Amino acid sequence: MSLAVLATAFLLIVTFCYVVKCWLSPFGDCRRCGGMGHALTTDRKGKTKRGKDCRRCHATGKRIRVGRWIYNRAARTYRAGTR
Repeated sequence: MSLAVLATAFLLIVTFCYVVKCWLSPFGDCRRCGGMGHALTTDRKGKTKRGKDCRRCHATGKRIRVGRWIYNRAARTYRAGTR
């Protein structure tokens, strides 16, 4: 098999796996807070304590995946165009 065929097959497999992941689990951990929903701060003694709520995920710790966001936009546009 040529290199182009192997590269194409690899890209198709990776894309299919990502589509399945977006379908089964549309939400992933927030990259800013690490899925905790808030930041960790330290007091003057060095103990860790709960910080402010994460503004990016609104303190849920979850964000919608990029592939699912693109699918939702495409589906919304399709539904709006076929009324």
